[in-house]
Amino acid sequence: MLVIGQSLILATALLSLGVSQASAQSTSVRRDYPSCNLAQQHRVRGQTGGSIRDIRQAHISMRANILEADIGNARKARRLAQPQAQKLWQRVEQVRRDTDAAVAKQGFLSAGEVASYDRALDMVATAICR
Repeated sequence: MLVIGQSLILATALLSLGVSQASAQSTSVRRDYPSCNLAQQHRVRGQTGGSIRDIRQAHISMRANILEADIGNARKARRLAQPQAQKLWQRVEQVRRDTDAAVAKQGFLSAGEVASYDRALDMVATAICR
């Protein structure tokens, strides 16, 4: 009975590995733009100065700058239609405005706020990188 249980577990693990590899290949994500590497984007560090007063605000600002550059490049390469590019750009600008407003009100961004803004920017990046 133990051998059958172990074989079943091994077979299930191999099957799930094959399924995850197949799904990864079928949903190819473009890595042409810096914003496509979400792990790297989450580690981006911006600099304070000027209107950027908080280090977490600087992170969001830097990510927004990278995304806006990638949106422009994707548009020039005709990977995005103009209406789609404008919509994505407006989403990024909304995150930037919300970030600036939160820092103006509180003096800083909380870790939870940064995580929320990062998720919003991740959705924009995902749209670019499809």
